Amino acid sequence: MTTRIIIARHGNTFNKGETPRRVGGKTDLPLVETERGSNVGGYLKAVNLLPAHVFAAPLKRTTETARLAVEAAGLNIPVQIIEDFREVDYGPDENKTEDEVIARIGQDALDKWNKDAIVPDGWEVNPREIIKTWLEWGKKVEHDYHNQNILIVSSNGVIRFAPYLTGDFTKFSAEHDIKVGTGSICIFEKEDNDANWKCTGWNIKPKDHLS
Repeated sequence: MTTRIIIARHGNTFNKGETPRRVGGKTDLPLVETERGSNVGGYLKAVNLLPAHVFAAPLKRTTETARLAVEAAGLNIPVQIIEDFREVDYGPDENKTEDEVIARIGQDALDKWNKDAIVPDGWEVNPREIIKTWLEWGKKVEHDYHNQNILIVSSNGVIRFAPYLTGDFTKFSAEHDIKVGTGSICIFEKEDNDANWKCTGWNIKPKDHLS
């Protein structure tokens, strides 16, 4: 029997041509388009991975993406709002452009965040707590939603820690780009006799698989 945790990053919060900013848990922007949320649901329906339960972090961009996914998948289930996967707090770099962020922390610090999830100085991020949350949810899903698919919609800063579910984050980060694209999907599976979760899909772009 296979239990799955499907993780999706929210859709776009900046219009085409607009300079993106680093928005975290204190900046509650809505989606600027619906395509990516709909594509998440369309993809899950197309590959027969419909979730039995859907959870979303409590920001507009995550809850809207989750609801669009549910609608596109043709499901009639509620989106359960949870605080556990709220985006991280970027401290003094909140709502700043990437150029402004790099000017303060340096490119090397940003590269370490994107490659190894090492937190730059000044950001209000507690990796141990985020890792603990993912591991606790791994146990919760295995126990409460055994042999089901669940969908969690969150943000880039939080999702990059999800590979700790595999039991070997260092190996995973050496082989993958842990920065997940907007509207992309990651899939973790666990068979009854497995000690850890296996990542069977990372940074999947639904649009590339939909005609």
